[in-house]
Amino acid sequence: MAMATTASTTSIASVTLEVADREAAHRFYTAFGVGTRIRLLASEAHSTGFRGFTLALTVSRPATVDSFLGAAVDAGATVLKPVARSLWGYGGVVRAPDGTIWKVATSEKKDNGPATREIDEIVLLLGVEDVKATRQFYVGRGLTVARSFGGKYAEFASCESSPVKLALYKRRGLARDLGVAADGAGSHRVILGSTAGPFTDPDGFAWEAATSLTPAPSTASALS
Repeated sequence: MAMATTASTTSIASVTLEVADREAAHRFYTAFGVGTRIRLLASEAHSTGFRGFTLALTVSRPATVDSFLGAAVDAGATVLKPVARSLWGYGGVVRAPDGTIWKVATSEKKDNGPATREIDEIVLLLGVEDVKATRQFYVGRGLTVARSFGGKYAEFASCESSPVKLALYKRRGLARDLGVAADGAGSHRVILGSTAGPFTDPDGFAWEAATSLTPAPSTASALS
């Protein structure tokens, strides 16, 4: 049964991806079209298999899905799930050269105009072992549940200045949706920034302290 609440007090202020080659990652994410939405940190942290999360772009129409995924592939991404129509809409999944998995989707099944390259929403989906327990952990850190479907899925409210919305999904279900094996070990290779940090959640996802809930600076400035 779904439940909903409002008035979030804590939200994501920034998302930092740990990458082996920061300059190469900056070039990829600029070409992909999300360079102003994320931060990059050079890291050699060990990571194998599924890292336990995905970043999902929600856009307005199929042509925009094709535009983003085409740009990603042209810049070096690997297709995990080709674009296709389904019961819920239209979308596809790619793995960036740094290993981060990205999903681009729309609820529309038919094009109602040309590609816009506009992003309606970015959602960070964390694959967790126990959705209910992790949901309660985040509620205790000041996040507000926007939607929840038992032990399968939970979504938290975000403020207008937050660049990314946070959601929880069963790890194996998320891996299946992305078309990858659920096994993985080592670093998640992602760090979240918030006024509620620093802390580490039950599944090992790390949060750092952020001074305010403002959009993350561009990766270009992070490289300077």
